[in-house]
Order: sequence, then C-alpha cells, then structure tokens
Amino acid sequence: MTTTANHQLPTDGAAGRFPRLFSPLRIGSVTLKNRVLSSGHDTVMAEDGVIGDRLIAYHEARAKGGAGLIVLQVSGVHESARYSAHLLMATDDASIPGYRRLGEAVHAHGCAVFAQLFHPGREIMESQDGSAPVALAPSAVPSDRFHVVPRALTTDLIHEIIAGYADAAVRIQAAGLDGVEIVGSHGYLPAQFLDPAVNLRQDRYGGTEDNRLRFLRETIKAVRAAVGDGFVVGLRISATEYDDTGLDVGQTAGVCEKLDADGGLDYISVCAGTSATSAGSDHIAPPMTERTAYTAPLAAAIKAKVRVPVMVAGRINQPQEAEQIITSEQADACAMTRALICDPEMPAKAAAGRTDDIRACIACNQACIGHFHSGYPISCIQHPETGRELSFGTLRITTRRRKVLVIGGGPAGMKAAAVCAQRGHDVTLVEAERRLGGQVLLAERLPDRSEFGGAITNLSSELERAGARILTRTKADSAFVMHESPDMVLVATGARPRRSNLEILGEPTIIDAWDIVRGTDVPSGHIVIADWRCDWVGLGVAHLLADRSRTVTLAVNGYTAGQRLQQYVRDAMLARAARASISILPNVRIYGVDDDTVYLQHTLTREPVIVDGVSAVVMAHAPEPVDGLLTELADCPGDVRAIGDCVAPRTVEEAVLEGMKAGHSV
Repeated sequence: MTTTANHQLPTDGAAGRFPRLFSPLRIGSVTLKNRVLSSGHDTVMAEDGVIGDRLIAYHEARAKGGAGLIVLQVSGVHESARYSAHLLMATDDASIPGYRRLGEAVHAHGCAVFAQLFHPGREIMESQDGSAPVALAPSAVPSDRFHVVPRALTTDLIHEIIAGYADAAVRIQAAGLDGVEIVGSHGYLPAQFLDPAVNLRQDRYGGTEDNRLRFLRETIKAVRAAVGDGFVVGLRISATEYDDTGLDVGQTAGVCEKLDADGGLDYISVCAGTSATSAGSDHIAPPMTERTAYTAPLAAAIKAKVRVPVMVAGRINQPQEAEQIITSEQADACAMTRALICDPEMPAKAAAGRTDDIRACIACNQACIGHFHSGYPISCIQHPETGRELSFGTLRITTRRRKVLVIGGGPAGMKAAAVCAQRGHDVTLVEAERRLGGQVLLAERLPDRSEFGGAITNLSSELERAGARILTRTKADSAFVMHESPDMVLVATGARPRRSNLEILGEPTIIDAWDIVRGTDVPSGHIVIADWRCDWVGLGVAHLLADRSRTVTLAVNGYTAGQRLQQYVRDAMLARAARASISILPNVRIYGVDDDTVYLQHTLTREPVIVDGVSAVVMAHAPEPVDGLLTELADCPGDVRAIGDCVAPRTVEEAVLEGMKAGHSV
C-alpha cells in the first residue's frame, strides 16, 4: 500500500519545523506517508476475540488525524495465547471480516495498518473463566509479576505454535492489511526463548545462544514463507528489559543483527521493559517519572547493527521530540501511541504548524493502560472522546444557541465550557480563584508530578480556541446567576478537605494535606500522614516532606500506599518512597492524636497501633463536595445540572468525562 496525493496532510508548517517526521518512509513493499505511528496496544475493544465497530472507530479516528501507520493490538496465534479475556484472536477464518473492515476504514485516510502476532508464553495476566489456565514457556520457570508457574513446551507444541504464527499471518494478509508484526518484546514467548534465565532447555531450542534464537528464527521464516515477499513482516523487541536477570541492550542488538542478516524482516520496532517483573513492566507504558524519549538511545544501538528501518516507542509525546530522534538517526519512525490516544489529530496539527493546539499526553496512565488493567475499554482523562468515538466522536453544532453559565473552573467546568462553546453556545465560565485548574493546581506541585499540570494547560487552550468567556476571581452565588439569566447552569464547584472526627488531647499540630502542598510549613522531626485516599495525595505529600528532611510515616487505610493509582505510576512513587526511607503502615485508620502521639487502629485486627514521638499529623482524608450552590439554585428558573466533584468527589477522569457529556447534552 502506497499513500496517494489525496491523503497527504497539509504541510504549511511541517516543511520548516518537522521535515523528517513528515517525510515518506519505505518499509518493505509499503510506503508510509509520514513517520508517526500508533504502536500495538491493548484497547479492551475486541468483541469475542474479533474486531467490531468500536475498535474500527477508535483506529479510524487516529488514521483520520494523520498517523502514517497503525499497528493493531496483539492477535493470538494459538489457543494457549489467551493471556487476557480481551485480546483479538487470529486462529480462525471468522476473524478475517473484522480485519478487512478495519483495514478499509484506515486505508481510506491514507494510513497503513499492520497486525501484531502474539503468544505470551508464561505471561498470563488473567483467566478466561475464573480458573487459572496452564501457561506455557520454554522451561518451567515461574513469572515473578503474575506468580505463574508454566509448563515446559514440548517440541511438538513448539512446532504447532510456530505454524500458528504463519496461519494467522495468512488470515491477516487475506483481509487486506499491509503487514504483520511478531511480538518478541516485553518478556513474551519469543523473548522467553532468548533469555538464558528463562530458557533452561538442552535440546535444539536451548543451551546455546543460537539454539535460544531458533524459535524466533523459525517463526520469522514460517511467516515469511506463508505470506511471500510482498507483505511486510516486522519484529517488536525490548532493547533492554530493565531487569537484573533479563535481556540487556547488548544481547538484544546481537539478536537483531543476526535476524537482519537472515533477510526475513522488513523492520524492527524497539521498546523497553518486560511483563515478567514489576520494575520491568513499568516501561511498557512508562509514567511521567521517566524522561521523554528516553528509549531513543536504545533504538540507536540497534539501528547501528541492522539495515532495515527501526521504529522506537517510549514517552515520545511531541512532534519536536520525534523530529529530533529521526534527524539524529536514532530511529526511522516514532511510536507516539499515548500522544495519539490523547490527541488523535496530533499529526495533522503538527503538519499544519498548529503545535500550540496539540493536546499533550501527561503520562498519567489513568484511563489508557489503567483502564486496560481494570478490564475496561481504554480512554484518556484529558480526551474522554477516545474509546467513545461512536457516541462522542462527532461534535454536533447546535441549531439552537443557548446562554450557558458554567460555575467552577476546575477540569469539569473547563471541559463543559469548552465543548459547549465549540458547539456554538454562548458560554461564560466563572471561577472564584485567580487561576483555573482546581485540584490539578495542587497535584502539579508534588515531586515528579509537574507534568500533570499539562491537563489544565491543554484545557485552557481548548477554552481559548472555543471562544468561551472566562471570569476569574468572581464569586457566583444565586444573585449572580439570577442577574445573568442563563438558559442552562452547569455547577462544577468541586470539593474541599474534610476533617475527620478525631479524639484530640492537648494541642497537637494537625494540618490538611492540601495545605502542605500549598506551602504550609510543618515542624521538624517525625511527621505522620493519615492517608485515607490511597492515591497520589498521601504518597505525594510524603515525598514532599521527605524532600524537606522530615522523617515520614505514611499510615494507609488500604493494603498499600497508592492503591488506587495505576500500577506503573504507583510503582514509581513507591520506589521513590523506599529510596527516601519513608515508613509505610498499611491497613490502619486514625482515631486519635495528642501532643506527640498518633493513635491508629488496624482495620483487619481492630487492635491499636500507636506511633510515638510525632511532631505533626497530616490528614489526607476523604474530601467533601462543595454543593451549597445547588441548594441555593433549587428555585432557579433555568436548567441546573451538577458535574464533577460537587456531585461526588472522584478524580480528574470523571470530572472531564462529565464535563464532556454535559457539553454534548446542552
């Protein structure tokens, strides 16, 4: 498939700023119109293992937005490849129509599309029916992360799985897609054969370096023989697994050099990490604690060893980052997957020189891979239209302009105002403080969380482009609302800290977590944080106080600190806490405080847990909704609706989602 002039992006701004990023790239028999790609990622949009309307709409949005290549999520090549309940399966001809429909939708926008061929080996993350399946691997070596003990593959089963890769590739070719990508990354089955710590075999598939490479070599050879030379065959591989016993970049570069010399591959897609360990898995979708484009040097090490084009993935958020990677010849194309989840139109905006309009990913992981890990279709906290393209992908311009008053300039109010204004309504957004942003303005002040503030920067840009009227430092009460006489009032007044009922003796120092973030000082010495929320607040404040040289104990009303955070984000925050010697007490709740003692109760045993020698207590407890205005407006003649935390305190994701839905409903 070669793109044609009918599908070229506008290039008014691209020629000067991003000439390499928006230049064509030849991969085997396919010419990509640019070097922006969406790499394979789970979406939880498969329907009984096949492609349906929702997944097609999701990928078509990114193709329409200007991506040069879309690599679909993993497709299982054998019945034993079902590592979750939500993957695609390419083991039956019944899968072909779905691939065909998706390919046609993506091709209509001049975008190429490949499908991933996948077997997880021992990396089975969930059951199909509640009972644990038998996992397979080169040898019976357990997986640390999922605590799976696999069964060693027989030679016959190895041959059966290799044949499964070839058969799946034939189906995908028959569906009219442009290529396939063998998933050898992230500690999955091909990587397990390569790893001497996992592959303990002494037959022709283990024991020596070349024998460990045999499975992957035979898989590539079988796929190539099945599809011929005119169909793209690529490989995705982790340059390093970031694990003390896993593969490193030197080993991987050597593997890629040998496979390139074999001649069966058209490209190599480089990433990092492994599913097999907690620390290694954090690099599957690296959180904001990792610097942007940190994997580019890894790709460069592999590119130096091979002749085929090299792609790279890993926190590449902005077109200028991708341009620099390609210009410096570290890679030939850049996977900007979460950037495209956050802003499907990013390539088109960049090509047109509208870089200020790009909604930048902040690597929070909350609604993308966080949803996947919870078994829900992926989305984005900043762009909840993602994953909901069938319901909210088209913005309907209103035929009846209404006067809309939005009260509260946090994420819910900002999104609601932006969408209403985009649809053509007369919108005024009122905020009591001097800045828009709500609680996000607190989150961005915490260590390693500054990038979270980008959510407000992006929403502010949306508001500005939409043309909404913004009034800050304005208190909106019922009299104000009556004076404005709106047709619709959207109340988004947020939440505030809640002080729990404690038994207090003496005059202990008790400070709310929000005040600590705002800069309130605390005494020197030992600080206890009573963390009911189990999210970024308790851990973030603990980091902040540790950075101020305080001794910190984090008392968590849950199984672990950061329990409500996505795993990779939580891992990064817990690692920092360990390095800072922050003590964590799980499964406790606070019930009393005196001048130098905190009284806790274990939530499982109900026994007391007493912490002495305390200088101050920080409360990170449940917030409460600020909903008084709703009562005041009970008799308002206009239509009044509540959105965000004033309905019930939750997260930025729910606030923005409700703001979007409200904007569409007006």
